[in-house]
Amino acid sequence: MEYHVAQSGHDQNPGTEEAPLRTIQAAAHAAHPGDIVTVHQGIYRERVDPPRGGLSDDQRIVYRAAPGEDVAIKGSEVVTGWKQVDGNVWMVSFPNTHFGAFNPFANLITGDWFFPQGRAHHTGAVFINDVALNELATLDSLFQGAARGWFAKSTTLETKIWASFGDADPNQELVEINQRRTVFYPSRPGINYLTVRGFTLSQAATPWSPPTTEQIGLIGVNWSKGWIIEENTITHSRCTGLTLGKYFDREDGLIEYGYNAHYQSVERVIARGEWTREQIGHHIIRNNHIAYCEQAGIVGSHGAVFCTITGNVIHDIHVRQLFGGFEQAGIKLHAPVDTVISNNLIYNCNMAVWLDWMTQGARVSSNLMYGNKNWDLFVEISHGPYLIDNNWLMSDVSLLDSAQGGAYAHNVFGGLIRQRPERERSTQYFKPHTLELDGEGKVLDGDERFYNNIVMHESGMQSYNTNEEPLWIDGNVFLYRARPSTLETTPLCDTEAETRFQITNNGTDVTLNLPLKRAWQQRRCKLITTEVLGKTQLVGQGFDNPDGSDIRLDTDYFGEPRNPESPFPGPCELSCDIDCIKLWPPSDTVRSVKAAAQETEELEIEPR
Repeated sequence: MEYHVAQSGHDQNPGTEEAPLRTIQAAAHAAHPGDIVTVHQGIYRERVDPPRGGLSDDQRIVYRAAPGEDVAIKGSEVVTGWKQVDGNVWMVSFPNTHFGAFNPFANLITGDWFFPQGRAHHTGAVFINDVALNELATLDSLFQGAARGWFAKSTTLETKIWASFGDADPNQELVEINQRRTVFYPSRPGINYLTVRGFTLSQAATPWSPPTTEQIGLIGVNWSKGWIIEENTITHSRCTGLTLGKYFDREDGLIEYGYNAHYQSVERVIARGEWTREQIGHHIIRNNHIAYCEQAGIVGSHGAVFCTITGNVIHDIHVRQLFGGFEQAGIKLHAPVDTVISNNLIYNCNMAVWLDWMTQGARVSSNLMYGNKNWDLFVEISHGPYLIDNNWLMSDVSLLDSAQGGAYAHNVFGGLIRQRPERERSTQYFKPHTLELDGEGKVLDGDERFYNNIVMHESGMQSYNTNEEPLWIDGNVFLYRARPSTLETTPLCDTEAETRFQITNNGTDVTLNLPLKRAWQQRRCKLITTEVLGKTQLVGQGFDNPDGSDIRLDTDYFGEPRNPESPFPGPCELSCDIDCIKLWPPSDTVRSVKAAAQETEELEIEPR
């Protein structure tokens, strides 16, 4: 059965194309496994709370924007009737009954590992022409000439919002305030096998989502299995865009936040008995555009297991930095067991990817990350195994490593590689490819593998010179002043190489200007396989695919075959020198090749 929703419809209609429903929620109540909900052109200001899910991959409930039509679901309402108070300062007031049970302008952002920086922050937000204004710390700052921003005050009876829109008259522009906590999120867990495709989802008053509470985003899965969220635009969440997170727990927030709170939260999740491969995770998050969220683009604690996150463009996450915390990143996951993060473009975030606690069987492959403020990749408090391969990590800090059991192969590290030992906290690990608890232990620095990478920062791999556990380091290329680890016996050091680079993003394509030399293949590199990588020291698990099959890194970032006898170091195979390479989208890249019609000059570079 296919149900149609249109702005011209009515919720008493049968939902046919000729007599559509008016709200998506009405269609959600009608839809059963195997049904499709097709939503037609327009802006829908509602929260969709699906009451049921599908039964399997073949018996899903599909929510989709009608092909070729622009469909938006917003958590906001249009606001008119602004009164000019003084200069560029305007004010509007509402009786609290206007908001119903949830008033975001009286609702503070708070929670574990949230740092308010000495001021209040509300889940409410004000938008002009789809651009969010900053919440200001005081009303006085508006009257003292703040160019743009807002301040709200709520009493038991009414809520007043003051705002400056610069030189704009808010009554002549599109001004909205968010009023709903989320736009697509089931109110109870276990709503499985949904597909959400092709929507613009925006402007929700989402709460802070640490790993110790229910995680609610603009869109979220709420402790379920088998969702496909694809080809959506997800923007302007007050906190998080998309959540793959934990259920509500009555004990959430009762213990002072910190290591013990999270440790006990993990114990409760395990004791609950439903955190299994058969019941949770297996979500596919692909080809979405996620931006302008102030906590995270994608967040997931425990629920992001056995997932695939691929083909997404994520940018402008936590860039305003009006508040702090330990949960902000383009992608922030706890316990990403057997989860694959691949072929994503992540830029202009405070951090790109942060894998925290119990990273086991995970893979981060063929991603492009650049221009991120703090780091591209942070792996924390995990025993592995996890595989990081074929990535371009081009921010000032490419890697922060506070874990063990990782394998890094065929990456470009354009920035600093930093190992930060973490020996105090004990975390759990599981039997391979399950969530069956197998033990726990503290993290010992080491038990890492670095093969066939290109390293550009002058500190190189010096932070790995002393470790408590063994390291395997071979086949890496160090450019200009980058220094290899003393543990690598025959590194290739090209002291004449250029390490200054430029990345250009025109809104569609991303291009890297950096000389790459075919001569770096002179020393034979080994093809990286499950056999080569071995098993992790503590967990005793090999580096393999989520289905248990062996891994062979025999294709590069672009999906092109590698030379099996001696693969080229770094993410892509080269047949000649190049100065410029188009990295995004990788599927239709066109390489600008230096002297493409000429034979490449052979340059001897001595290993040292």
